[in-house]
Amino acid sequence: MTQLVAADFTWMDGAMQSGLAAELASGELKKIRPLESGESPDMRIHLLGPALTDLQVNGSGGVMLNSDPSAQAIAHIVETQRSLGTGWVMPTLITCEAERMRKAAAAAREAWGMDGFLGLHIEGPHLNVLRKGTHNSAFIRPMDDATLTILEELRSAGIPVMLTLAPETVDLGTIRRIADMGVVVSAGHSAATAAEARAGLEAGVTCFTHLYNAMPPMGSREPGILGVAINSDAYAGIIVDGHHVDWSMVALACRARPSQGRMFMVSDAMATIGGPDQFELYGETIRVRDGALINQAGSLAGAHVDLAACLANAVRHVGLSLEESYQMAAMIPLDAMDIKRPVLRPGTPTSEIIALDDALCRIPL
Repeated sequence: MTQLVAADFTWMDGAMQSGLAAELASGELKKIRPLESGESPDMRIHLLGPALTDLQVNGSGGVMLNSDPSAQAIAHIVETQRSLGTGWVMPTLITCEAERMRKAAAAAREAWGMDGFLGLHIEGPHLNVLRKGTHNSAFIRPMDDATLTILEELRSAGIPVMLTLAPETVDLGTIRRIADMGVVVSAGHSAATAAEARAGLEAGVTCFTHLYNAMPPMGSREPGILGVAINSDAYAGIIVDGHHVDWSMVALACRARPSQGRMFMVSDAMATIGGPDQFELYGETIRVRDGALINQAGSLAGAHVDLAACLANAVRHVGLSLEESYQMAAMIPLDAMDIKRPVLRPGTPTSEIIALDDALCRIPL
Protein backbone atom coordinates (compact mmCIF):
# COMPACT_ATOMS: atom_id res chain seq x y z
CA MET A 1 0.00 0.00 0.00
CA THR A 2 1.32 3.42 -0.96
CA GLN A 3 1.51 6.08 1.74
CA LEU A 4 1.42 9.75 0.78
CA VAL A 5 3.47 12.00 3.08
CA ALA A 6 3.20 15.77 2.68
CA ALA A 7 6.03 17.88 4.09
CA ASP A 8 6.18 21.57 4.92
CA PHE A 9 9.81 21.41 3.79
CA THR A 10 11.62 18.83 1.67
CA TRP A 11 15.39 18.86 1.08
CA MET A 12 15.66 18.64 -2.70
CA ASP A 13 18.26 19.89 -5.15
CA GLY A 14 20.40 21.44 -2.43
CA ALA A 15 17.68 23.54 -0.79
CA MET A 16 14.54 23.40 1.31
CA GLN A 17 11.48 23.25 -0.92
CA SER A 18 7.82 23.53 0.05
CA GLY A 19 4.64 22.07 -1.38
CA LEU A 20 6.03 18.59 -2.04
CA ALA A 21 4.80 15.15 -1.08
CA ALA A 22 6.48 11.74 -1.03
CA GLU A 23 4.94 8.45 -2.08
CA LEU A 24 6.29 5.60 0.08
CA ALA A 25 5.67 1.88 -0.30
CA SER A 26 7.42 -1.36 0.67
CA GLY A 27 9.97 0.47 2.81
CA GLU A 28 11.22 2.80 0.09
CA LEU A 29 10.56 6.08 -1.66
CA LYS A 30 8.61 5.71 -4.89
CA LYS A 31 8.19 9.31 -5.97
CA ILE A 32 8.44 12.93 -4.85
CA ARG A 33 5.94 15.24 -6.50
CA PRO A 34 3.95 18.41 -5.84
CA LEU A 35 0.99 17.97 -3.52
CA GLU A 36 -2.08 18.53 -5.64
CA SER A 37 -4.81 20.97 -4.63
CA GLY A 38 -7.45 19.28 -2.49
CA GLU A 39 -5.37 16.14 -2.05
CA SER A 40 -5.47 14.52 1.41
CA PRO A 41 -2.12 13.00 2.42
CA ASP A 42 -1.89 10.07 4.82
CA MET A 43 0.58 12.03 6.96
CA ARG A 44 1.65 15.65 7.30
CA ILE A 45 5.16 16.38 8.58
CA HIS A 46 7.44 19.37 8.91
CA LEU A 47 10.68 18.14 7.31
CA LEU A 48 11.61 15.36 4.92
CA GLY A 49 15.13 14.77 3.67
CA PRO A 50 18.03 12.35 3.41
CA ALA A 51 18.92 10.93 6.82
CA LEU A 52 21.58 12.53 9.01
CA THR A 53 25.34 11.89 9.02
CA ASP A 54 27.37 11.55 12.23
CA LEU A 55 31.17 11.52 12.11
CA GLN A 56 31.65 10.85 15.83
CA VAL A 57 29.77 7.92 17.36
CA ASN A 58 31.69 6.12 20.09
CA GLY A 59 28.90 3.66 20.75
CA SER A 60 25.17 2.99 20.67
CA GLY A 61 22.67 0.37 21.79
CA GLY A 62 24.73 -0.70 24.78
CA VAL A 63 27.89 -1.25 22.71
CA MET A 64 31.15 0.75 22.70
CA LEU A 65 33.59 0.27 19.83
CA ASN A 66 36.47 0.48 22.32
CA SER A 67 35.03 -2.39 24.34
CA ASP A 68 34.15 -4.50 21.31
CA PRO A 69 36.27 -3.62 18.25
CA SER A 70 34.48 -6.05 15.94
CA ALA A 71 32.47 -5.98 12.72
CA GLN A 72 29.45 -7.10 14.71
CA ALA A 73 29.79 -4.11 17.03
CA ILE A 74 30.08 -1.75 14.07
CA ALA A 75 26.90 -3.27 12.59
CA HIS A 76 25.05 -2.89 15.90
CA ILE A 77 26.12 0.75 16.35
CA VAL A 78 25.14 1.63 12.79
CA GLU A 79 21.80 -0.18 13.01
CA THR A 80 20.95 1.54 16.30
CA GLN A 81 21.77 4.96 14.88
CA ARG A 82 19.76 4.28 11.72
CA SER A 83 16.72 3.57 13.87
CA LEU A 84 17.13 7.10 15.28
CA GLY A 85 17.38 8.99 12.00
CA THR A 86 21.14 8.95 11.40
CA GLY A 87 21.57 7.12 8.13
CA TRP A 88 25.35 7.33 7.80
CA VAL A 89 27.62 6.67 10.76
CA MET A 90 31.34 6.90 11.45
CA PRO A 91 31.99 4.67 14.49
CA THR A 92 34.72 6.20 16.63
CA LEU A 93 37.58 4.52 18.46
CA ILE A 94 39.03 6.65 21.23
CA THR A 95 42.54 6.49 22.68
CA CYS A 96 43.66 2.92 23.30
CA GLU A 97 46.57 0.56 22.81
CA ALA A 98 47.87 -0.27 19.32
CA GLU A 99 46.52 -3.83 19.33
CA ARG A 100 42.96 -2.62 19.91
CA MET A 101 43.41 -0.11 17.09
CA ARG A 102 44.50 -2.95 14.79
CA LYS A 103 41.42 -4.97 15.76
CA ALA A 104 39.11 -2.02 15.07
CA ALA A 105 40.78 -1.45 11.70
CA ALA A 106 40.36 -5.14 10.80
CA ALA A 107 36.71 -4.92 11.86
CA ALA A 108 36.23 -1.88 9.66
CA ARG A 109 37.66 -3.73 6.67
CA GLU A 110 35.34 -6.68 7.38
CA ALA A 111 32.30 -4.42 7.75
CA TRP A 112 33.10 -2.20 4.77
CA GLY A 113 30.21 -2.06 2.30
CA MET A 114 27.58 -2.37 5.01
CA ASP A 115 24.68 0.07 4.52
CA GLY A 116 25.17 3.13 6.71
CA PHE A 117 28.80 2.43 7.62
CA LEU A 118 30.62 5.57 6.48
CA GLY A 119 34.16 4.87 7.68
CA LEU A 120 36.24 4.97 10.85
CA HIS A 121 37.06 7.89 13.13
CA ILE A 122 40.20 7.27 15.19
CA GLU A 123 40.20 9.84 18.01
CA GLY A 124 43.65 9.65 19.53
CA PRO A 125 45.97 8.31 20.84
CA HIS A 126 48.26 11.12 19.63
CA LEU A 127 46.75 13.85 21.80
CA ASN A 128 47.93 16.39 24.33
CA VAL A 129 47.62 14.84 27.77
CA LEU A 130 46.83 18.30 29.17
CA ARG A 131 43.57 18.22 27.19
CA LYS A 132 42.81 14.51 27.37
CA GLY A 133 39.20 14.82 28.54
CA THR A 134 37.87 11.36 29.28
CA HIS A 135 40.67 9.68 27.29
CA ASN A 136 43.02 7.49 29.31
CA SER A 137 46.41 9.18 29.65
CA ALA A 138 48.11 5.77 29.96
CA PHE A 139 47.48 5.20 26.23
CA ILE A 140 48.32 8.70 24.95
CA ARG A 141 51.61 8.50 23.08
CA PRO A 142 53.66 10.10 20.27
CA MET A 143 52.86 9.25 16.66
CA ASP A 144 54.20 5.81 15.83
CA ASP A 145 54.57 3.38 12.95
CA ALA A 146 51.66 1.30 14.25
CA THR A 147 49.20 4.13 13.63
CA LEU A 148 50.69 5.01 10.26
CA THR A 149 50.43 1.39 9.11
CA ILE A 150 46.80 1.16 10.28
CA LEU A 151 45.93 4.34 8.39
CA GLU A 152 47.65 3.12 5.24
CA GLU A 153 45.81 -0.21 5.36
CA LEU A 154 42.42 1.43 5.86
CA ARG A 155 42.97 3.86 3.02
CA SER A 156 44.27 1.09 0.75
CA ALA A 157 40.94 -0.63 1.33
CA GLY A 158 39.13 2.54 0.26
CA ILE A 159 37.71 3.21 3.72
CA PRO A 160 37.22 6.89 4.66
CA VAL A 161 39.16 7.74 7.82
CA MET A 162 39.20 10.71 10.17
CA LEU A 163 42.11 10.96 12.60
CA THR A 164 41.90 13.33 15.56
CA LEU A 165 45.31 14.43 16.82
CA ALA A 166 46.86 17.32 18.69
CA PRO A 167 48.88 19.15 16.01
CA GLU A 168 51.46 20.42 18.50
CA THR A 169 52.41 16.84 19.38
CA VAL A 170 52.92 15.49 15.84
CA ASP A 171 55.69 16.40 13.41
CA LEU A 172 54.32 18.61 10.65
CA GLY A 173 55.86 16.42 7.97
CA THR A 174 53.99 13.44 9.41
CA ILE A 175 50.72 15.39 9.39
CA ARG A 176 51.31 16.08 5.70
CA ARG A 177 52.09 12.40 5.07
CA ILE A 178 48.84 11.36 6.75
CA ALA A 179 46.81 13.94 4.85
CA ASP A 180 48.39 12.79 1.59
CA MET A 181 47.04 9.29 2.30
CA GLY A 182 43.55 10.78 2.02
CA VAL A 183 42.95 10.71 5.78
CA VAL A 184 40.95 13.67 7.08
CA VAL A 185 43.18 15.09 9.80
CA SER A 186 41.19 16.79 12.56
CA ALA A 187 42.77 18.79 15.38
CA GLY A 188 41.43 18.11 18.83
CA HIS A 189 42.27 17.32 22.46
CA SER A 190 44.90 19.97 21.97
CA ALA A 191 46.54 22.84 23.82
CA ALA A 192 48.06 24.28 20.63
CA THR A 193 48.97 27.92 20.48
CA ALA A 194 47.63 29.94 17.59
CA ALA A 195 50.95 29.57 15.79
CA GLU A 196 50.95 25.79 16.30
CA ALA A 197 47.35 25.50 15.13
CA ARG A 198 48.06 27.55 11.99
CA ALA A 199 51.08 25.39 11.26
CA GLY A 200 48.85 22.33 11.55
CA LEU A 201 46.43 23.80 9.01
CA GLU A 202 49.28 24.48 6.61
CA ALA A 203 50.51 20.90 7.06
CA GLY A 204 47.17 19.29 6.22
CA VAL A 205 44.69 19.66 9.07
CA THR A 206 41.27 20.31 7.50
CA CYS A 207 38.94 19.88 10.47
CA PHE A 208 38.58 20.47 14.21
CA THR A 209 37.08 17.95 16.63
CA HIS A 210 34.19 18.96 18.95
CA LEU A 211 34.86 22.69 18.91
CA TYR A 212 35.39 24.29 22.34
CA ASN A 213 35.73 20.94 24.11
CA ALA A 214 39.17 19.59 25.07
CA MET A 215 40.88 22.81 23.98
CA PRO A 216 41.82 26.00 25.91
CA PRO A 217 39.49 29.01 25.83
CA MET A 218 40.39 31.95 23.64
CA GLY A 219 42.35 34.83 25.09
CA SER A 220 42.57 38.39 23.83
CA ARG A 221 46.32 38.07 23.25
CA GLU A 222 46.49 34.33 22.56
CA PRO A 223 43.53 33.06 20.53
CA GLY A 224 44.94 29.54 20.67
CA ILE A 225 43.55 26.63 18.70
CA LEU A 226 39.94 27.69 19.31
CA GLY A 227 40.40 31.17 17.87
CA VAL A 228 42.28 29.79 14.88
CA ALA A 229 39.58 27.17 14.28
CA ILE A 230 36.75 29.71 14.29
CA ASN A 231 38.66 32.11 12.02
CA SER A 232 39.73 29.40 9.57
CA ASP A 233 38.08 27.92 6.49
CA ALA A 234 38.48 24.43 7.95
CA TYR A 235 35.53 22.28 8.95
CA ALA A 236 34.60 22.01 12.63
CA GLY A 237 32.36 19.58 14.47
CA ILE A 238 30.39 20.73 17.50
CA ILE A 239 28.24 18.94 20.09
CA VAL A 240 24.84 20.67 20.39
CA ASP A 241 23.49 19.00 23.52
CA GLY A 242 23.43 21.97 25.92
CA HIS A 243 26.00 20.32 28.19
CA HIS A 244 29.22 20.47 26.19
CA VAL A 245 28.77 23.98 24.81
CA ASP A 246 26.47 26.79 25.91
CA TRP A 247 23.82 27.61 23.33
CA SER A 248 25.10 31.17 22.95
CA MET A 249 28.63 29.94 22.25
CA VAL A 250 27.35 27.61 19.53
CA ALA A 251 25.59 30.60 17.96
CA LEU A 252 28.71 32.75 18.27
CA ALA A 253 30.89 30.19 16.49
CA CYS A 254 28.37 29.69 13.68
CA ARG A 255 28.04 33.44 13.09
CA ALA A 256 31.78 34.08 13.30
CA ARG A 257 32.98 31.59 10.70
CA PRO A 258 34.35 33.38 7.62
CA SER A 259 32.99 30.77 5.22
CA GLN A 260 29.52 29.27 5.28
CA GLY A 261 29.06 25.50 5.24
CA ARG A 262 32.00 24.68 7.50
CA MET A 263 30.22 23.93 10.81
CA PHE A 264 28.69 20.52 11.36
CA MET A 265 27.15 18.68 14.28
CA VAL A 266 28.42 15.52 15.93
CA SER A 267 26.71 13.60 18.68
CA ASP A 268 29.81 12.12 20.38
CA ALA A 269 27.28 9.45 21.34
CA MET A 270 28.12 6.69 23.77
CA ALA A 271 26.59 3.27 24.44
CA THR A 272 23.63 4.76 26.33
CA ILE A 273 22.00 5.97 23.10
CA GLY A 274 19.42 3.29 22.40
CA GLY A 275 20.85 1.32 25.33
CA PRO A 276 21.11 1.17 29.15
CA ASP A 277 21.81 4.28 31.23
CA GLN A 278 25.38 3.29 32.08
CA PHE A 279 28.40 1.56 30.54
CA GLU A 280 32.04 0.76 31.23
CA LEU A 281 34.95 2.70 29.74
CA TYR A 282 38.57 2.15 30.78
CA GLY A 283 37.25 0.05 33.67
CA GLU A 284 35.15 2.95 34.98
CA THR A 285 31.36 3.18 35.10
CA ILE A 286 29.92 6.12 33.14
CA ARG A 287 26.32 7.06 34.02
CA VAL A 288 23.60 9.31 32.65
CA ARG A 289 22.89 12.12 35.09
CA ASP A 290 20.41 14.90 34.23
CA GLY A 291 20.81 14.18 30.53
CA ALA A 292 24.62 14.21 30.57
CA LEU A 293 27.17 11.41 30.78
CA ILE A 294 29.28 11.75 33.91
CA ASN A 295 32.31 9.78 35.04
CA GLN A 296 33.23 9.03 38.64
CA ALA A 297 35.11 12.34 38.91
CA GLY A 298 31.95 14.22 37.91
CA SER A 299 33.29 15.25 34.50
CA LEU A 300 31.60 14.92 31.10
CA ALA A 301 32.45 11.62 29.40
CA GLY A 302 30.98 11.69 25.92
CA ALA A 303 27.40 12.62 25.17
CA HIS A 304 23.97 11.14 25.73
CA VAL A 305 22.33 12.56 22.63
CA ASP A 306 21.56 11.59 19.05
CA LEU A 307 22.00 13.83 16.03
CA ALA A 308 18.28 14.41 15.45
CA ALA A 309 18.06 15.88 18.96
CA CYS A 310 21.09 18.08 18.19
CA LEU A 311 19.32 19.36 15.07
CA ALA A 312 16.23 20.23 17.11
CA ASN A 313 18.38 21.92 19.76
CA ALA A 314 20.05 24.09 17.12
CA VAL A 315 16.67 25.41 15.98
CA ARG A 316 14.98 25.71 19.39
CA HIS A 317 17.85 26.89 21.59
CA VAL A 318 20.61 28.22 19.35
CA GLY A 319 18.29 30.08 16.98
CA LEU A 320 19.62 28.65 13.73
CA SER A 321 17.29 28.23 10.79
CA LEU A 322 15.87 24.83 9.95
CA GLU A 323 17.86 24.78 6.71
CA GLU A 324 21.18 25.63 8.38
CA SER A 325 20.58 23.15 11.19
CA TYR A 326 19.64 20.38 8.78
CA GLN A 327 22.70 20.96 6.64
CA MET A 328 24.93 20.90 9.73
CA ALA A 329 23.49 17.53 10.73
CA ALA A 330 23.11 15.92 7.31
CA MET A 331 25.13 17.43 4.47
CA ILE A 332 28.17 19.31 5.77
CA PRO A 333 29.62 16.25 7.57
CA LEU A 334 29.81 14.55 4.18
CA ASP A 335 31.48 17.61 2.69
CA ALA A 336 34.08 17.45 5.48
CA MET A 337 34.89 13.89 4.42
CA ASP A 338 34.73 14.74 0.70
CA ILE A 339 31.93 12.22 0.23
CA LYS A 340 29.10 12.80 -2.25
CA ARG A 341 25.87 14.06 -0.71
CA PRO A 342 22.86 11.73 -0.89
CA VAL A 343 19.69 12.74 -2.71
CA LEU A 344 16.11 11.60 -2.45
CA ARG A 345 15.27 9.50 -5.49
CA PRO A 346 12.97 6.57 -6.30
CA GLY A 347 14.25 3.47 -4.54
CA THR A 348 15.77 5.30 -1.56
CA PRO A 349 15.07 3.09 1.50
CA THR A 350 13.23 4.73 4.37
CA SER A 351 16.24 3.94 6.61
CA GLU A 352 18.03 6.64 4.61
CA ILE A 353 15.28 9.24 5.02
CA ILE A 354 14.49 11.39 8.04
CA ALA A 355 11.07 12.83 8.84
CA LEU A 356 10.46 15.39 11.59
CA ASP A 357 7.18 16.72 12.98
CA ASP A 358 6.37 20.32 13.92
CA ALA A 359 8.17 19.84 17.24
CA LEU A 360 11.24 18.59 15.34
CA CYS A 361 10.81 15.11 16.77
CA ARG A 362 11.63 12.18 14.52
CA ILE A 363 8.72 10.30 12.94
CA PRO A 364 9.26 6.66 11.88
CA LEU A 365 8.32 6.08 8.25
